[in-house]
Amino acid sequence: MQLSKSEEELMNILWKQKKAFMKDLLDAYPDPKPATTTVATLLKRMTDKGFIAYKAFGRSREYFPLVKKKDYFSKHVNGLIKKFFNDSPGQFASFFAQETDLSKKELEELKALIDNEIKKK
Repeated sequence: MQLSKSEEELMNILWKQKKAFMKDLLDAYPDPKPATTTVATLLKRMTDKGFIAYKAFGRSREYFPLVKKKDYFSKHVNGLIKKFFNDSPGQFASFFAQETDLSKKELEELKALIDNEIKKK
């Protein structure tokens, strides 16, 4: 299952805060802030999708993520590789290295990461 752009924005806030009440979530949005009802709708949809849960404190709810950010984005990147790069991580890496505006230093850091992963295997 996937999050919409609005849900992803809210999920990023929740990942950063780890747990939050509605007021905390609204405060974390930049201006112009969405309506409380909009955020409540997003929270309901995200709960129904199994991305978040909440703990009730009287009439208040404290929301927290059920999915780790790393796991969510890992699934997305793997889907992207499968869909747009013929399920070839090499094609993705080639595209990424050539089409992004990475500096020489950033490319060297990326190479060091790859070299380190090769050593682990």
